[in-house]
Amino acid sequence: MIALTVGLAVFVGIALGLLGGGGSILTVPLLAYVAGMDAKQAIATSLLVVGVTSAVGAVSHARAGRVQWRTGLIFGAAGMAGAYGGGLLARFIPGTVLLIGFAVMMIATAVAMLRGRKNVHAADGTHRMPIPKIIAEGLVVGLVTGLVGAGGGFLVVPALALLGGLSMPVAVGTSLVVIAMKSFAGLAGYLSSVQIDWPLALAVTAAAVAGALIGARLTAMVDPDALRKAFGWFVLGMSSVILGQEIHLAAGITAAALTAVALAMYLACSRIQFCPLRHLVGTHRAGAAAA
Repeated sequence: MIALTVGLAVFVGIALGLLGGGGSILTVPLLAYVAGMDAKQAIATSLLVVGVTSAVGAVSHARAGRVQWRTGLIFGAAGMAGAYGGGLLARFIPGTVLLIGFAVMMIATAVAMLRGRKNVHAADGTHRMPIPKIIAEGLVVGLVTGLVGAGGGFLVVPALALLGGLSMPVAVGTSLVVIAMKSFAGLAGYLSSVQIDWPLALAVTAAAVAGALIGARLTAMVDPDALRKAFGWFVLGMSSVILGQEIHLAAGITAAALTAVALAMYLACSRIQFCPLRHLVGTHRAGAAAA
């Protein structure tokens, strides 16, 4: 099981490096259900894995010019403050309610990512966000992340891409800076009460780092628009898993079935010139766009 855990950690790293998110949602179940850790130990170890992996991935993206450090550092600092406030508020809200709300938010995020932005602020995708906007979005994202205990990348990437005007590659690279900052802050809090299996944690971290380096290289080879849509479908699929766990298995299956139908519609509309559902699924044909 340890070998399997380490092997699967590579895919966690690829997700982080390629999409700028998915680390916590993938790592915690991996450590809890495959490695057999208890919940708190799995979360603490996940913070270490995701923090180190994100930091390494951010450096790789930065070398390729895909990190906006000013935005990332300010957003990360504001996010850490918001996450602390969210953690304090979370004690008054049932965990199930928090996770169901998070799943609903993931669905809304996925739809926004699939539809995309109608305007682009900068041709090179490096639009500079004003500091007050960065702080405001960082606080809100941090608050929500602190409430649900996961999902940094799922919120940071859309905030940077949809609201901040950054291209997907730059949003992914910058989000890794934010995720690393918040992960290390959370890990510091957990280490006061949770013991980590350091040999296993370091092995999983090393595997995830290798995956992150692979994912960072793949980012440069993938079309930004395709990457944004892939991220949206990934988030939508993960929301089905949460709904199934927190409400009922039938809810998860229903959500997964609806996602499959939506994906089929999307694929069909991407190949049909006249599709009446085009405005709903947010797709277009390259030929029509060129015309």
